[in-house]
Amino acid sequence: MKTLKHHFKESKNFKIFAKKYIDYLSNSLKDLDLDSLDEIRKELEIVKRKKKTIFVFGNGGAAATAITIANDLGFDIMKKSKSKKTFNIVCLNENQSVITAIANDTGYENIFLNQLKIKFNKGDVAIILSVSGNSNNLIKAAKWLKGKGKVFALLGFDGGKLLNYCNKHILIKSLKSDYGPVEDIQLVVNHIFAHWFQNKF
Repeated sequence: MKTLKHHFKESKNFKIFAKKYIDYLSNSLKDLDLDSLDEIRKELEIVKRKKKTIFVFGNGGAAATAITIANDLGFDIMKKSKSKKTFNIVCLNENQSVITAIANDTGYENIFLNQLKIKFNKGDVAIILSVSGNSNNLIKAAKWLKGKGKVFALLGFDGGKLLNYCNKHILIKSLKSDYGPVEDIQLVVNHIFAHWFQNKF
């Protein structure tokens, strides 16, 4: 984490703080593993070609990004390209009735797992968004998916326990406790994919 040693939180002047935050993001983006990014891109193209489903989900800020991904890789590609058939993508964060029912009846740790048990078919894939990689509801879902379909993850810090259950992952360079910058870059990764596919479909 040498390039992140000048921590933005150390600044008391707002403009210096903002500049350090921008530099922090810039350093993390420069270290993004483009080979892994391209491998996931190829996997997503296979999913589309086979007419399988992508399930995307996460907690907190990642939940908001998951909803955005479902829009950007679905309707937004159709709107901005010549293709009338884009990705079949489902965000497991969208239905609050389902989420609260599962959480109330069987526990919050099962909100993604139980939706996958209902909807997931062989050959489908999951994109999991997490900063720490240690959220129990994400780990339970990833464990269940192992052997049933591929799991791709956008992770921060050291990747956490989720690394044990991913087929492919992007590890966003970050200092522990810095959730915001990781979530920023998860959204950037989404837009990289979305803009690429807008021009390729």
